[in-house]
Amino acid sequence: MDVGTGGTRAVLVDRNGKLIASASSEHAPFRTPHPGWAEQDPDDWWRAAQQAIRDVLAAVPGVRVDALALTGQMHGAVMLDKDGKVLRPSLIWCDQRTQPQCDWLHQQFGGGEAGREKLIELTANPALPNFTLTKLLWVKEHEPEIFAKIAHILCPKDYVRYRLTGAYAMDVQEASGTLLLDVAHRRWSKEVARVAGIPESWLPELFESPQICAKINAESAALTGLQAGTPVAAGAGDQGAGAVGMGILEPGAVSATIGTSGVVFAATAAPTRDPHGRLHTFCHAVPGRWHVMGVTQAAGLSLRWLRDTLAPDPSQAQTYDQLTAAAAKIPPGSDGLLWTPYLLGERTPYLDSTATAAFVGITATTTRAHFTRAVLEGVAYSLKDTFTLFSELGIPVKGVRLGGGGARGPLWREIQASIYGYPCERLTAEEGGAFGAALMAGVGVGGWPHLEAACAAGISVAETIQPIPANVQRYAVGYAGYRRVYPALKGIRG
Repeated sequence: MDVGTGGTRAVLVDRNGKLIASASSEHAPFRTPHPGWAEQDPDDWWRAAQQAIRDVLAAVPGVRVDALALTGQMHGAVMLDKDGKVLRPSLIWCDQRTQPQCDWLHQQFGGGEAGREKLIELTANPALPNFTLTKLLWVKEHEPEIFAKIAHILCPKDYVRYRLTGAYAMDVQEASGTLLLDVAHRRWSKEVARVAGIPESWLPELFESPQICAKINAESAALTGLQAGTPVAAGAGDQGAGAVGMGILEPGAVSATIGTSGVVFAATAAPTRDPHGRLHTFCHAVPGRWHVMGVTQAAGLSLRWLRDTLAPDPSQAQTYDQLTAAAAKIPPGSDGLLWTPYLLGERTPYLDSTATAAFVGITATTTRAHFTRAVLEGVAYSLKDTFTLFSELGIPVKGVRLGGGGARGPLWREIQASIYGYPCERLTAEEGGAFGAALMAGVGVGGWPHLEAACAAGISVAETIQPIPANVQRYAVGYAGYRRVYPALKGIRG
Protein backbone atom coordinates (compact mmCIF):
# COMPACT_ATOMS: atom_id res chain seq x y z
CA MET A 1 0.00 0.00 0.00
CA ASP A 2 1.14 3.54 -0.78
CA VAL A 3 -0.28 6.33 1.39
CA GLY A 4 0.59 9.23 -0.88
CA THR A 5 -0.23 12.93 -0.78
CA GLY A 6 -3.09 12.80 -3.27
CA GLY A 7 -4.43 9.35 -2.45
CA THR A 8 -3.81 5.82 -1.23
CA ARG A 9 -3.03 2.99 -3.67
CA ALA A 10 -3.23 -0.72 -2.94
CA VAL A 11 -1.65 -3.33 -5.22
CA LEU A 12 -1.65 -7.13 -5.29
CA VAL A 13 1.61 -8.79 -6.35
CA ASP A 14 1.93 -12.55 -6.79
CA ARG A 15 4.85 -14.80 -5.87
CA ASN A 16 6.29 -14.41 -9.38
CA GLY A 17 6.67 -10.67 -8.78
CA LYS A 18 3.81 -9.83 -11.13
CA LEU A 19 1.32 -7.04 -10.45
CA ILE A 20 -2.14 -8.58 -10.73
CA ALA A 21 -4.45 -5.80 -9.50
CA SER A 22 -4.44 -2.25 -8.17
CA ALA A 23 -6.94 0.21 -6.77
CA SER A 24 -6.76 3.79 -5.51
CA SER A 25 -8.81 6.14 -3.38
CA GLU A 26 -8.24 9.89 -3.42
CA HIS A 27 -7.54 11.99 -0.34
CA ALA A 28 -9.13 15.32 0.34
CA PRO A 29 -6.80 18.10 -0.91
CA PHE A 30 -4.31 19.18 1.71
CA ARG A 31 -5.15 22.37 3.54
CA THR A 32 -3.05 25.54 3.48
CA PRO A 33 -4.37 27.74 6.32
CA HIS A 34 -1.48 30.14 5.67
CA PRO A 35 1.03 30.45 2.81
CA GLY A 36 3.64 27.70 3.07
CA TRP A 37 1.53 25.54 5.39
CA ALA A 38 0.31 22.07 4.38
CA GLU A 39 -1.89 19.85 6.56
CA GLN A 40 -3.88 16.65 6.08
CA ASP A 41 -6.29 14.70 8.30
CA PRO A 42 -4.79 11.28 9.18
CA ASP A 43 -8.25 9.78 9.48
CA ASP A 44 -8.84 10.64 5.83
CA TRP A 45 -5.82 8.47 4.96
CA TRP A 46 -7.40 5.64 6.95
CA ARG A 47 -10.72 6.09 5.12
CA ALA A 48 -8.93 5.98 1.76
CA ALA A 49 -6.87 2.95 2.80
CA GLN A 50 -9.97 0.97 3.71
CA GLN A 51 -11.56 1.80 0.36
CA ALA A 52 -8.42 0.93 -1.65
CA ILE A 53 -8.03 -2.41 0.13
CA ARG A 54 -11.66 -3.38 -0.36
CA ASP A 55 -11.51 -2.43 -4.04
CA VAL A 56 -8.28 -4.31 -4.81
CA LEU A 57 -9.54 -7.45 -3.05
CA ALA A 58 -12.80 -7.23 -4.99
CA ALA A 59 -10.81 -7.15 -8.24
CA VAL A 60 -9.55 -10.71 -7.60
CA PRO A 61 -12.37 -12.63 -5.88
CA GLY A 62 -11.16 -15.26 -3.44
CA VAL A 63 -7.57 -14.00 -3.40
CA ARG A 64 -5.50 -14.94 -0.33
CA VAL A 65 -3.19 -12.20 0.94
CA ASP A 66 -0.09 -13.69 2.57
CA ALA A 67 1.43 -10.41 3.79
CA LEU A 68 1.14 -6.64 3.58
CA ALA A 69 3.63 -3.76 3.69
CA LEU A 70 3.16 -0.02 3.49
CA THR A 71 4.92 2.95 1.96
CA GLY A 72 3.91 6.56 1.59
CA GLN A 73 4.72 10.23 1.84
CA MET A 74 7.59 10.82 4.26
CA HIS A 75 8.23 13.35 7.06
CA GLY A 76 4.63 14.05 8.06
CA ALA A 77 4.09 14.49 11.80
CA VAL A 78 1.17 12.47 13.19
CA MET A 79 0.57 13.23 16.87
CA LEU A 80 -1.50 10.83 18.99
CA ASP A 81 -2.64 10.92 22.60
CA LYS A 82 -2.33 8.08 25.12
CA ASP A 83 -5.43 6.42 23.63
CA GLY A 84 -4.10 6.58 20.09
CA LYS A 85 -6.41 9.42 19.05
CA VAL A 86 -5.24 12.05 16.54
CA LEU A 87 -4.57 15.36 18.31
CA ARG A 88 -4.40 17.70 15.30
CA PRO A 89 -4.06 17.56 11.49
CA SER A 90 -0.69 16.27 10.32
CA LEU A 91 1.92 18.75 9.14
CA ILE A 92 2.97 16.99 5.93
CA TRP A 93 6.22 16.85 3.93
CA CYS A 94 5.77 20.07 1.93
CA ASP A 95 4.92 22.25 4.94
CA GLN A 96 7.49 25.06 5.06
CA ARG A 97 6.59 26.90 8.28
CA THR A 98 9.35 25.56 10.53
CA GLN A 99 12.52 27.43 9.49
CA PRO A 100 12.67 29.19 12.91
CA GLN A 101 12.62 25.76 14.59
CA CYS A 102 15.44 24.60 12.30
CA ASP A 103 17.50 27.62 13.33
CA TRP A 104 16.73 26.97 17.02
CA LEU A 105 17.79 23.34 16.76
CA HIS A 106 21.10 24.21 15.10
CA GLN A 107 21.64 26.78 17.86
CA GLN A 108 21.20 24.10 20.52
CA PHE A 109 24.11 22.17 19.00
CA GLY A 110 26.49 25.13 18.88
CA GLY A 111 24.95 27.52 16.40
CA GLY A 112 25.86 28.45 12.84
CA GLU A 113 27.87 26.03 10.73
CA ALA A 114 29.15 24.25 13.85
CA GLY A 115 25.60 23.45 14.93
CA ARG A 116 24.70 22.14 11.49
CA GLU A 117 27.82 19.98 11.42
CA LYS A 118 27.09 18.53 14.86
CA LEU A 119 23.54 17.62 13.86
CA ILE A 120 24.83 16.04 10.64
CA GLU A 121 27.28 14.04 12.76
CA LEU A 122 24.41 12.75 14.93
CA THR A 123 21.68 12.20 12.31
CA ALA A 124 23.54 12.46 8.95
CA ASN A 125 21.31 15.43 8.04
CA PRO A 126 20.84 19.11 8.97
CA ALA A 127 17.54 20.49 10.24
CA LEU A 128 15.16 21.27 7.38
CA PRO A 129 11.52 22.43 7.43
CA ASN A 130 10.45 19.17 5.75
CA PHE A 131 11.60 16.92 8.62
CA THR A 132 9.25 15.56 11.28
CA LEU A 133 11.16 16.86 14.30
CA THR A 134 10.99 20.50 13.25
CA LYS A 135 7.22 20.14 12.88
CA LEU A 136 6.97 18.79 16.43
CA LEU A 137 9.02 21.73 17.67
CA TRP A 138 6.61 24.14 15.93
CA VAL A 139 3.69 22.54 17.76
CA LYS A 140 5.63 22.70 21.02
CA GLU A 141 6.09 26.45 20.57
CA HIS A 142 2.75 27.45 19.08
CA GLU A 143 0.31 24.82 20.41
CA PRO A 144 1.69 23.81 23.82
CA GLU A 145 -1.68 22.45 24.91
CA ILE A 146 -1.54 19.93 22.04
CA PHE A 147 2.13 19.11 22.66
CA ALA A 148 1.39 18.33 26.30
CA LYS A 149 -1.07 15.59 25.27
CA ILE A 150 1.26 13.75 22.84
CA ALA A 151 2.01 10.13 23.75
CA HIS A 152 2.97 8.72 20.33
CA ILE A 153 4.39 10.15 17.11
CA LEU A 154 4.17 8.42 13.74
CA CYS A 155 4.58 9.19 10.05
CA PRO A 156 1.64 8.92 7.62
CA LYS A 157 1.93 5.32 6.46
CA ASP A 158 2.77 4.22 10.02
CA TYR A 159 -0.49 5.74 11.22
CA VAL A 160 -2.40 3.65 8.67
CA ARG A 161 -0.49 0.56 9.89
CA TYR A 162 -1.44 1.49 13.46
CA ARG A 163 -5.11 1.54 12.44
CA LEU A 164 -4.68 -1.83 10.70
CA THR A 165 -2.81 -3.53 13.53
CA GLY A 166 -2.75 -1.45 16.72
CA ALA A 167 1.08 -1.46 16.62
CA TYR A 168 3.25 1.64 17.03
CA ALA A 169 6.07 0.79 14.62
CA MET A 170 8.35 2.44 12.05
CA ASP A 171 11.05 1.26 9.67
CA VAL A 172 14.55 2.74 9.80
CA GLN A 173 14.32 4.18 6.28
CA GLU A 174 11.25 6.25 7.19
CA ALA A 175 12.74 7.12 10.58
CA SER A 176 15.78 8.59 8.82
CA GLY A 177 13.53 11.43 7.63
CA THR A 178 12.35 12.38 11.10
CA LEU A 179 15.71 13.93 12.16
CA LEU A 180 15.49 11.79 15.30
CA LEU A 181 17.43 8.77 13.99
CA ASP A 182 21.10 7.96 14.42
CA VAL A 183 21.30 6.95 10.77
CA ALA A 184 24.78 5.44 10.93
CA HIS A 185 23.75 3.02 13.70
CA ARG A 186 20.07 2.56 12.66
CA ARG A 187 18.64 3.50 16.08
CA TRP A 188 16.92 6.48 17.68
CA SER A 189 19.30 9.28 18.68
CA LYS A 190 19.00 9.72 22.43
CA GLU A 191 20.99 12.97 22.27
CA VAL A 192 18.82 14.65 19.64
CA ALA A 193 15.62 13.58 21.41
CA ARG A 194 16.96 14.94 24.72
CA VAL A 195 18.04 18.29 23.28
CA ALA A 196 14.76 18.71 21.41
CA GLY A 197 12.66 17.76 24.44
CA ILE A 198 11.07 14.72 22.79
CA PRO A 199 10.46 11.86 25.30
CA GLU A 200 11.83 8.57 24.00
CA SER A 201 8.57 6.92 25.05
CA TRP A 202 6.88 8.75 22.17
CA LEU A 203 9.07 7.04 19.57
CA PRO A 204 7.75 3.85 17.92
CA GLU A 205 9.64 0.57 17.82
CA LEU A 206 12.10 0.37 14.92
CA PHE A 207 12.33 -2.39 12.30
CA GLU A 208 14.18 -3.14 9.09
CA SER A 209 11.90 -2.73 6.06
CA PRO A 210 11.23 -6.43 5.25
CA GLN A 211 10.74 -7.39 8.92
CA ILE A 212 7.28 -8.49 10.07
CA CYS A 213 6.30 -5.99 12.75
CA ALA A 214 2.57 -6.55 13.32
CA LYS A 215 -0.55 -8.45 12.28
CA ILE A 216 -3.93 -7.34 10.99
CA ASN A 217 -6.32 -7.06 13.93
CA ALA A 218 -9.94 -8.18 14.03
CA GLU A 219 -11.39 -4.67 13.85
CA SER A 220 -9.54 -3.68 10.67
CA ALA A 221 -10.18 -7.12 9.16
CA ALA A 222 -13.91 -6.48 9.42
CA LEU A 223 -13.48 -3.05 7.78
CA THR A 224 -11.20 -4.08 4.93
CA GLY A 225 -11.80 -7.74 4.08
CA LEU A 226 -8.26 -8.77 4.98
CA GLN A 227 -7.87 -11.83 7.21
CA ALA A 228 -7.15 -11.16 10.89
CA GLY A 229 -3.64 -12.27 11.70
CA THR A 230 -2.20 -11.44 8.25
CA PRO A 231 1.48 -10.47 8.77
CA VAL A 232 2.46 -6.86 8.13
CA ALA A 233 6.04 -5.90 7.22
CA ALA A 234 7.55 -2.57 8.25
CA GLY A 235 7.85 -1.23 4.68
CA ALA A 236 9.57 2.07 3.89
CA GLY A 237 8.99 5.69 2.97
CA ASP A 238 8.06 6.45 -0.62
CA GLN A 239 11.61 6.98 -1.83
CA GLY A 240 13.00 3.83 -0.21
CA ALA A 241 10.13 1.67 -1.44
CA GLY A 242 10.24 3.24 -4.88
CA ALA A 243 13.94 2.46 -5.13
CA VAL A 244 13.27 -1.19 -4.25
CA GLY A 245 10.52 -1.25 -6.88
CA MET A 246 13.11 -0.05 -9.44
CA GLY A 247 15.88 -2.41 -8.30
CA ILE A 248 18.15 0.31 -6.88
CA LEU A 249 19.80 -1.90 -4.28
CA GLU A 250 23.58 -1.99 -4.88
CA PRO A 251 26.22 0.78 -4.79
CA GLY A 252 26.43 2.35 -8.25
CA ALA A 253 22.71 1.88 -8.88
CA VAL A 254 20.93 5.24 -9.24
CA SER A 255 17.38 6.33 -10.00
CA ALA A 256 15.95 9.67 -11.08
CA THR A 257 12.25 9.87 -10.33
CA ILE A 258 10.03 12.78 -11.30
CA GLY A 259 6.72 12.97 -9.49
CA THR A 260 5.33 16.10 -7.84
CA SER A 261 8.85 16.46 -6.49
CA GLY A 262 11.97 14.99 -8.09
CA VAL A 263 14.51 12.69 -6.45
CA VAL A 264 17.90 11.34 -7.48
CA PHE A 265 18.59 8.28 -5.32
CA ALA A 266 21.85 6.31 -5.00
CA ALA A 267 22.41 3.15 -2.95
CA THR A 268 25.59 3.10 -0.82
CA ALA A 269 27.40 0.45 1.21
CA ALA A 270 27.99 2.83 4.13
CA PRO A 271 26.48 6.12 5.33
CA THR A 272 27.97 8.88 3.16
CA ARG A 273 27.49 12.29 4.75
CA ASP A 274 27.62 15.57 2.88
CA PRO A 275 29.28 17.93 5.41
CA HIS A 276 27.08 20.76 4.13
CA GLY A 277 23.84 18.77 4.32
CA ARG A 278 22.90 19.35 0.68
CA LEU A 279 22.04 15.67 0.22
CA HIS A 280 19.91 13.49 2.48
CA THR A 281 21.67 10.44 3.92
CA PHE A 282 19.18 7.79 5.03
CA CYS A 283 19.07 4.11 5.90
CA HIS A 284 18.09 2.07 2.84
CA ALA A 285 15.12 -0.26 2.83
CA VAL A 286 17.72 -2.97 2.15
CA PRO A 287 19.03 -4.13 5.56
CA GLY A 288 22.66 -3.15 6.11
CA ARG A 289 22.72 -0.52 3.35
CA TRP A 290 22.20 3.22 3.12
CA HIS A 291 21.30 5.71 0.43
CA VAL A 292 21.87 9.32 -0.47
CA MET A 293 19.36 11.41 -2.33
CA GLY A 294 18.92 14.91 -3.63
CA VAL A 295 15.48 16.46 -3.85
CA THR A 296 13.93 19.01 -6.21
CA GLN A 297 10.79 20.29 -4.53
CA ALA A 298 8.74 21.15 -7.64
CA ALA A 299 9.63 18.77 -10.49
CA GLY A 300 6.46 17.39 -12.08
CA LEU A 301 4.67 20.18 -10.22
CA SER A 302 6.49 22.64 -12.50
CA LEU A 303 4.92 21.11 -15.60
CA ARG A 304 1.48 21.03 -14.00
CA TRP A 305 1.87 24.65 -12.92
CA LEU A 306 2.86 25.63 -16.46
CA ARG A 307 -0.12 23.81 -17.97
CA ASP A 308 -2.59 25.35 -15.55
CA THR A 309 -1.10 28.85 -15.64
CA LEU A 310 -0.66 29.28 -19.39
CA ALA A 311 -4.16 27.92 -20.04
CA PRO A 312 -6.32 29.12 -17.13
CA ASP A 313 -9.46 28.64 -19.24
CA PRO A 314 -10.27 24.89 -19.09
CA SER A 315 -11.48 25.02 -22.70
CA GLN A 316 -7.94 25.97 -23.76
CA ALA A 317 -6.12 23.42 -21.60
CA GLN A 318 -3.72 21.05 -23.33
CA THR A 319 -2.75 17.57 -22.29
CA TYR A 320 0.82 16.86 -21.25
CA ASP A 321 1.28 14.89 -24.47
CA GLN A 322 0.19 17.89 -26.53
CA LEU A 323 2.50 20.22 -24.62
CA THR A 324 5.52 17.97 -24.98
CA ALA A 325 4.82 17.26 -28.67
CA ALA A 326 5.08 20.99 -29.34
CA ALA A 327 8.17 21.27 -27.11
CA ALA A 328 9.90 18.54 -29.13
CA LYS A 329 10.00 20.94 -32.09
CA ILE A 330 12.09 23.44 -30.09
CA PRO A 331 15.87 22.88 -30.25
CA PRO A 332 17.78 21.61 -27.19
CA GLY A 333 18.55 24.54 -24.92
CA SER A 334 15.18 26.20 -25.65
CA ASP A 335 16.89 29.01 -27.59
CA GLY A 336 18.46 30.25 -24.37
CA LEU A 337 15.33 30.18 -22.16
CA LEU A 338 16.00 28.84 -18.64
CA TRP A 339 13.62 27.71 -15.89
CA THR A 340 14.60 27.42 -12.24
CA PRO A 341 11.90 25.19 -10.67
CA TYR A 342 11.81 26.67 -7.17
CA LEU A 343 8.03 26.98 -6.81
CA LEU A 344 8.19 25.48 -3.29
CA GLY A 345 11.64 26.71 -2.32
CA GLU A 346 14.45 24.25 -2.90
CA ARG A 347 16.26 21.49 -1.03
CA THR A 348 19.22 20.27 -3.09
CA PRO A 349 21.64 21.96 -3.27
CA TYR A 350 20.52 25.26 -1.74
CA LEU A 351 18.49 24.27 1.34
CA ASP A 352 16.49 27.46 0.82
CA SER A 353 12.80 27.29 1.66
CA THR A 354 12.36 30.89 0.41
CA ALA A 355 13.83 30.34 -3.07
CA THR A 356 11.50 31.34 -5.90
CA ALA A 357 11.13 30.12 -9.47
CA ALA A 358 12.04 32.12 -12.56
CA PHE A 359 12.10 32.09 -16.34
CA VAL A 360 15.24 33.81 -17.63
CA GLY A 361 15.90 34.66 -21.27
CA ILE A 362 12.42 35.52 -22.57
CA THR A 363 12.40 37.32 -25.94
CA ALA A 364 9.77 38.45 -28.42
CA THR A 365 10.16 35.12 -30.24
CA THR A 366 9.56 32.96 -27.13
CA THR A 367 6.53 30.71 -27.58
CA ARG A 368 4.47 28.48 -25.32
CA ALA A 369 6.46 25.52 -26.64
CA HIS A 370 9.69 27.22 -25.53
CA PHE A 371 8.28 27.58 -22.02
CA THR A 372 7.36 23.89 -21.96
CA ARG A 373 10.75 22.70 -23.15
CA ALA A 374 12.52 25.06 -20.72
CA VAL A 375 10.50 23.55 -17.85
CA LEU A 376 11.44 20.01 -18.90
CA GLU A 377 15.10 21.02 -19.14
CA GLY A 378 15.07 23.13 -15.97
CA VAL A 379 13.76 20.25 -13.87
CA ALA A 380 16.49 18.00 -15.30
CA TYR A 381 19.13 20.69 -14.62
CA SER A 382 17.92 20.85 -11.03
CA LEU A 383 18.28 17.07 -10.68
CA LYS A 384 21.70 17.33 -12.39
CA ASP A 385 22.77 19.32 -9.31
CA THR A 386 22.55 16.06 -7.34
CA PHE A 387 24.74 14.22 -9.85
CA THR A 388 27.27 17.05 -9.48
CA LEU A 389 27.31 16.46 -5.72
CA PHE A 390 27.65 12.69 -6.22
CA SER A 391 30.79 13.36 -8.26
CA GLU A 392 32.11 15.71 -5.59
CA LEU A 393 31.57 13.12 -2.83
CA GLY A 394 32.85 10.13 -4.80
CA ILE A 395 29.47 8.36 -4.98
CA PRO A 396 29.57 5.94 -7.94
CA VAL A 397 27.03 6.10 -10.77
CA LYS A 398 26.98 3.13 -13.16
CA GLY A 399 23.72 4.09 -14.88
CA VAL A 400 20.38 5.70 -14.16
CA ARG A 401 16.88 4.23 -14.05
CA LEU A 402 14.10 6.70 -14.75
CA GLY A 403 10.83 6.67 -12.83
CA GLY A 404 7.62 8.60 -12.34
CA GLY A 405 6.07 10.92 -14.89
CA GLY A 406 9.52 11.87 -16.17
CA ALA A 407 9.97 8.33 -17.50
CA ARG A 408 6.70 8.17 -19.44
CA GLY A 409 7.39 10.54 -22.33
CA PRO A 410 10.19 10.08 -24.87
CA LEU A 411 11.18 13.76 -24.91
CA TRP A 412 11.71 14.04 -21.15
CA ARG A 413 13.61 10.73 -21.14
CA GLU A 414 15.97 11.97 -23.86
CA ILE A 415 16.44 15.34 -22.14
CA GLN A 416 17.36 13.61 -18.89
CA ALA A 417 19.87 11.22 -20.50
CA SER A 418 21.70 14.06 -22.27
CA ILE A 419 21.66 16.41 -19.27
CA TYR A 420 22.76 13.76 -16.74
CA GLY A 421 25.32 12.38 -19.19
CA TYR A 422 24.58 8.72 -18.38
CA PRO A 423 22.70 5.94 -20.18
CA CYS A 424 19.19 5.88 -18.74
CA GLU A 425 16.94 2.83 -18.45
CA ARG A 426 13.18 2.68 -18.68
CA LEU A 427 11.60 -0.31 -16.97
CA THR A 428 9.00 -2.54 -18.59
CA ALA A 429 6.55 -1.67 -15.81
CA GLU A 430 7.48 0.98 -13.29
CA GLU A 431 4.88 0.38 -10.58
CA GLY A 432 6.22 2.74 -7.93
CA GLY A 433 6.51 2.49 -4.19
CA ALA A 434 3.50 0.24 -3.63
CA PHE A 435 5.15 -2.44 -5.77
CA GLY A 436 8.40 -2.11 -3.81
CA ALA A 437 6.48 -2.42 -0.56
CA ALA A 438 4.79 -5.61 -1.80
CA LEU A 439 8.22 -7.10 -2.54
CA MET A 440 9.23 -6.31 1.05
CA ALA A 441 6.12 -8.06 2.33
CA GLY A 442 6.99 -11.10 0.22
CA VAL A 443 10.52 -11.23 1.64
CA GLY A 444 9.09 -10.85 5.14
CA VAL A 445 7.12 -14.10 4.84
CA GLY A 446 9.70 -16.07 2.87
CA GLY A 447 8.27 -15.63 -0.61
CA TRP A 448 11.79 -14.63 -1.65
CA PRO A 449 14.99 -15.04 0.37
CA HIS A 450 15.97 -11.36 0.07
CA LEU A 451 15.10 -8.19 -1.82
CA GLU A 452 17.65 -8.90 -4.56
CA ALA A 453 15.77 -12.07 -5.46
CA ALA A 454 12.43 -10.29 -5.28
CA CYS A 455 13.63 -7.57 -7.68
CA ALA A 456 15.12 -10.15 -10.05
CA ALA A 457 11.69 -11.78 -10.27
CA GLY A 458 9.64 -8.64 -10.76
CA ILE A 459 11.75 -6.06 -12.64
CA SER A 460 12.92 -5.95 -16.27
CA VAL A 461 14.36 -3.22 -18.51
CA ALA A 462 12.36 -2.17 -21.57
CA GLU A 463 14.70 0.40 -23.12
CA THR A 464 18.07 2.08 -22.66
CA ILE A 465 18.28 5.74 -23.70
CA GLN A 466 21.78 6.88 -24.65
CA PRO A 467 22.88 10.52 -24.30
CA ILE A 468 23.05 12.34 -27.65
CA PRO A 469 26.59 13.80 -27.93
CA ALA A 470 25.56 17.07 -29.59
CA ASN A 471 22.83 17.62 -27.01
CA VAL A 472 25.21 16.81 -24.17
CA GLN A 473 27.43 19.68 -25.33
CA ARG A 474 24.51 22.09 -25.69
CA TYR A 475 23.14 21.18 -22.29
CA ALA A 476 26.55 21.64 -20.67
CA VAL A 477 26.35 25.29 -21.75
CA GLY A 478 22.76 25.53 -20.55
CA TYR A 479 23.60 23.97 -17.18
CA ALA A 480 26.43 26.43 -16.63
CA GLY A 481 23.97 29.26 -17.22
CA TYR A 482 21.35 27.61 -15.03
CA ARG A 483 23.82 27.44 -12.13
CA ARG A 484 24.29 31.22 -12.29
CA VAL A 485 20.59 32.08 -12.03
CA TYR A 486 19.96 31.27 -8.35
CA PRO A 487 22.85 33.34 -6.90
CA ALA A 488 22.08 36.20 -9.30
CA LEU A 489 18.43 36.41 -8.25
CA LYS A 490 18.81 35.59 -4.57
CA GLY A 491 19.80 39.13 -3.63
CA ILE A 492 16.86 40.82 -5.36
CA ARG A 493 13.90 38.75 -4.15
CA GLY A 494 11.16 40.83 -2.62
